[in-house]
Amino acid sequence: MDGMNVVVVFPGQGSQSIGMLSDYAETWPQIEETFQQASDVLGYNCWDIVCNGPVEKINKTEITQPLVLAADIAVMRVMAQQCMLLPMVFAGHSLGEYAALVAAESLTFEDAIQLVSKRGQLMQAAVPEGEGAMAAIIGLNDDAVIQICAQVSKDVGEPVEAVNFNSPGQVVIAGTTSAVTKAMEALKEEGAKRALPLPVSVPSHSSLMKPAADELAVYLKDVNIKTPKVQVIHNVDAKSHDDPDAIREALVKQLYNPVQWTHTVQIITDGADVVVECGPGKVLGGLTRRINKEVASYSLDSMAAMQKFLDSMSVED
Repeated sequence: MDGMNVVVVFPGQGSQSIGMLSDYAETWPQIEETFQQASDVLGYNCWDIVCNGPVEKINKTEITQPLVLAADIAVMRVMAQQCMLLPMVFAGHSLGEYAALVAAESLTFEDAIQLVSKRGQLMQAAVPEGEGAMAAIIGLNDDAVIQICAQVSKDVGEPVEAVNFNSPGQVVIAGTTSAVTKAMEALKEEGAKRALPLPVSVPSHSSLMKPAADELAVYLKDVNIKTPKVQVIHNVDAKSHDDPDAIREALVKQLYNPVQWTHTVQIITDGADVVVECGPGKVLGGLTRRINKEVASYSLDSMAAMQKFLDSMSVED
């Protein structure tokens, strides 16, 4: 393990599911302890929602965000106890960026939980439920998606934009429901293999989130942010920032600008031996393999996955 260059990434919204991390919780007290910490901040039982749902509740943005953040940090705490890793860099996809800042000791866990709960409320309030949508577009290049969205926006007089550049050939679009629906049709006509609506109630990272971002900026002024102890690569510009005000600005801009995930992974995997996804699901592991086939990638979404990763690290010793 000595001399291994390890990168840790954290998933965001969309990776949540009822029962996530339940096999971990049977063995590791850190899981429920982490969720208890989140519950103490928020005043409701986070672990109960994870275990029992209902689905409408776990998928409600203002609840999803703290639950996924808690899941990301809980898995990281188990990993940190099991193997003394010193990651060379952290990154997180959208909401996962907050977990990266907690991991790098730039934000406290409690402040981050409060912050993402507020972020979720502001995002939900910015666009009435049912009036915003997101969709994944598979099999078209970035420029084609950007141009067709711009044309549709012009034609319908409502915004639809490319908002997540997740990997080559996978772009997420967001905007008003009618504009996204029209754009999906236009993109399929243009040759997209698939256009899949996403189960979200908020058009994240689109210009429709600007009002929420303005309010988040005000809220962030009072949050204590420190210089990260380990580099964190931010979504909005695929750069790391040391200055707390620059970090605040990156978090505000992230809300209404695209997530540059392809670029982020290209940067963090340069010189890396292994990329470890801490949190529920395997989404980022899959994207990593599409962006850089040379680097080993592990998604620690279950005990079995954790064991496989730990075994691989001990082989490297």
